[in-house]
Amino acid sequence: MAGIGAGGGASGVNLVALRSHNAALLLELLRRAGRAGVSRLELAERTGLTPQAVSKITARLREDGLVTEAGRQASTGGKPRTVLRLVPEAGHAVGLQLDRDELRAVLVDLTGAVVGEGRTGLDLGAGSDAVLDVVEAEVRRLVAGAGAGPRGGSGADAVEPGGSEGRTDGAGTGPVPDARPPVPPSAPVPSPSPEYAGPGPGPAVLGVGVAMPGPLDHTHGVLHRVTGFPEWDGFPLRNALARRLGVPVVLDKDTNAAALGLAVGGEAGAFAYLHLGTGLGAGLVLGGAVHRGARTGAGEFGHQVIQLDGPSCSCGNRGCIEALCLTAVARGDVDEAARVLGEGAANLVGLLDIDLVLLGGRTVDADPARFVRGVGAVLDALAEREGVSSPVPVRVASGGARAVAEGAAQLLLAPLFGRAEG
Repeated sequence: MAGIGAGGGASGVNLVALRSHNAALLLELLRRAGRAGVSRLELAERTGLTPQAVSKITARLREDGLVTEAGRQASTGGKPRTVLRLVPEAGHAVGLQLDRDELRAVLVDLTGAVVGEGRTGLDLGAGSDAVLDVVEAEVRRLVAGAGAGPRGGSGADAVEPGGSEGRTDGAGTGPVPDARPPVPPSAPVPSPSPEYAGPGPGPAVLGVGVAMPGPLDHTHGVLHRVTGFPEWDGFPLRNALARRLGVPVVLDKDTNAAALGLAVGGEAGAFAYLHLGTGLGAGLVLGGAVHRGARTGAGEFGHQVIQLDGPSCSCGNRGCIEALCLTAVARGDVDEAARVLGEGAANLVGLLDIDLVLLGGRTVDADPARFVRGVGAVLDALAEREGVSSPVPVRVASGGARAVAEGAAQLLLAPLFGRAEG
């Protein structure tokens, strides 16, 4: 099956070349400079690289189409310096949020700007073939739709928050037949070394980031007993999807993806992103990087037991924060849900001494002010008991409904720019 965004002609983006540390340093400076660009001499001064090294790396980046000349700086007495800038449309990443009942997808350029998006229904319990059929169709529709216009544009048509979305019917190339053999974790997948997507009917796609509820193994791309859907245990989702789409795939928890997107977007310090939607989890950013733990299982925040013999949880335990929160929401008691969420947040503050708590997810988005107020009240009380003058602040995370999907795209982009760890 043809890879997404593939076409004939000139070569596309070489991921191995982009993963070089020095190239990442230069690309990040060019990204920050925007359309104004920056000269080679300035790049050398800011990175500590020799001018010769900068010239060699930028020549390769220009050859790959990632960087272009953007005019000359005004002369200050010597020869005017040539200015370089990043070409945002030279590469794209797809970000997917697989929730228990819906799929949200975004296509972003190299700056992270959303240039296409879509949403469709999804039944995570329908089985792997059915779920992957929906995912594949939506990715192909999204990429094909973005390639419908002229290539090499400025990215001015990027979708802004609150703007119109793509079709939500999940239409595209149509479902793929279910007759596919199971994909073992060791099955070969597209290597990052070839150049994936040259010019053609769709944009050059570096890969697909997939974010979904855990627990899962980020390192190997394998699902564990996804809460409420134990039948996914051991399924090699990353490899299965990579084989269908023909591009690299990165799998992570929805909360980790959102936290990564927030860190890349400028959130500093140590923070926790608490996602309350159809479930509850946490993404942690500590020391400037997403904290996944030795087995990539960190962040199962929703399954702390805070009420012995409390209500049953879909994880099989009783009295979990997730069960208590969702039970309160179901009976219309948002204030109680916010208080319970606040108790969990207070546990994180006490354990990790974090600087900030960010809230997100569709349940929070339905009544953000009450959740911020309720969680904040618990943290204020904690600070008062401990004699701390400044309680840990709480606010709604930026990004809105597509924060997780955009963060999933950053699983591909962030490492290329040497920013937060993807």
